[in-house]
Amino acid sequence: MKSSNFLFCIVFVLSAGNALADQFNPEMPGTYPVGVTTITFVDHSRTDALTKGPRTLPTEIWYPAGEETRGLPVNRLSDFFLKNQSPELALLLLAGFGVELEEADKVFKNFAVRDARIADGIFPLILFSHGNGGMRMQNTSWCEHLASHGYIVVAPDHTGNCSVTFVNGNLTLFDSSKEARKQSAEDRPKDLSFLIDQMELLNKGNDSRFLGRVDMERIGAAGHSFGGFTCSWLINSEPRVKAIIPMAGAADERTNFDCPVMLFIATEDATLGKERMDTLRNYYDASKGPRYSIEFKDAGHFSFTEMYQLKPDFGDGVGKGTRITNGEPVDYVGMETVFPLLNGYSTAFYNKYLKRQQDGDAYLAENQNPEAVIYKHEP
Repeated sequence: MKSSNFLFCIVFVLSAGNALADQFNPEMPGTYPVGVTTITFVDHSRTDALTKGPRTLPTEIWYPAGEETRGLPVNRLSDFFLKNQSPELALLLLAGFGVELEEADKVFKNFAVRDARIADGIFPLILFSHGNGGMRMQNTSWCEHLASHGYIVVAPDHTGNCSVTFVNGNLTLFDSSKEARKQSAEDRPKDLSFLIDQMELLNKGNDSRFLGRVDMERIGAAGHSFGGFTCSWLINSEPRVKAIIPMAGAADERTNFDCPVMLFIATEDATLGKERMDTLRNYYDASKGPRYSIEFKDAGHFSFTEMYQLKPDFGDGVGKGTRITNGEPVDYVGMETVFPLLNGYSTAFYNKYLKRQQDGDAYLAENQNPEAVIYKHEP
């Protein structure tokens, strides 16, 4: 047996757990190959406070692809930007993370094929919102996984709150000021509502690739850190969103208590700190609709992102750090533990509350890794 096949078998057996090998296992990739494309959307009804032009959102879209996609060359990290002839990724990696672009392309793993044909069918829509100073591809593996299970996943750069964005030929850098953060808190939910509108237009024929492919009656949202705040704010004003997954962040301000919610929490989240950790747990306690909480005991703030791939010693969830619970050193839990559970619970949750399928109910009913996770749920 080839070594790669042998490793795959080991991963499958370990991730299956709890007799899941004999039934639907949402941790495994779905039946669709995956495509990815970049579209820049422009909201002419809003003036961007930073660029002084119309609000412009470079956006990545992952989607179920046609069968002919299998075996084609996969997307590279640099393709997220260089296919659009924009140079910001090199600047981002070098200045922000100390990572060389050429080296990042060698280690960054994904399986989507750029600009592949979308599969036949109609697919629920998921919006993903990046973290403060993050980037639209920061949760690529999660987005790809959902696309392989029959979802269209749309992730924008929130211009000005993204690490760096290329807009109208100009680099727009992350603005870390308090004023800019306040402005971004106002902009972000509007960005996602605008993208729902744009996907409806694409579905109606503005982009022939997506004509009749987007199920506008089944829409979910998710986000990491500030993006978790964003999707929890979004449901206060956006009835089209039917289920949310905040990761390492959720807002205090709330009027919608009934929307199904799945929270991902990192016990040792140094970025949020203890006070904000209480906010996350309180969000679960205050929810009146279906609610789920997956708390990783040895995870940090960035454990739910692709930083494992870009910089293995990044800290606060990736590599080594210091516990916020007792001040002791911690080796943060690895992506081989986090990603299968992040993908598995998310897929089962959206299948249940967007697709109205019960195939993931057995998975949702149990803690799939009690050694690593504290699990609470009230379907």
